[in-house]
Parts: sequence; C-alpha cells; structure tokens
Amino acid sequence: MKQITTTISPRGQVTIPTEALQALGLRPTDKVSFTINDGQVRLAPASFTLESAYGSVQPSSHPEDFEAISRIAKGAKAGATLRELKDR
Repeated sequence: MKQITTTISPRGQVTIPTEALQALGLRPTDKVSFTINDGQVRLAPASFTLESAYGSVQPSSHPEDFEAISRIAKGAKAGATLRELKDR
C-alpha cells in the first residue's frame, strides 16, 4: 500500500496526484465519487448517472421513427445470430 500526502487549499480543494489518477484510470474532466463509511473516505470513478449523461447527446431537429429503428436493430441482431449459429 502506498500513501501520498497532499494539502487542502483554503477553498477546500485538493489536487489528486497523477499516480492516483492513473491508478483509477481518470482523466481531466472525469467525474469522481466520494464514499464515506466508518470515518474513511474512498475516492472512485463516478458511475453513470443521469446528471453525468446530461448534454452528451444533442436533441434531434426532427422526430425519430423509433419503430423503424427497432425493426432495423432486431433484423441486424437476427442476422448476427443466424451467422453465429451457422459457424458452430
């Protein structure tokens, strides 16, 4: 186990050391979560949330035909399954 010490800024901020970022697979602008349990705090990459996804997809300027999209996806999946079964 390795321990790294850092300083809390007057605004309550800390810099996460590069080694810790690499260990967690984090990059700038990634979200992190703090889990507090029995006086210990754990830092981890944030899991997917509605808040983290907000704004990641731009709204379409025209309505989508979800039934057609579903039919196409089901057809593609059926084709992939048939090819997989033939390869056995």
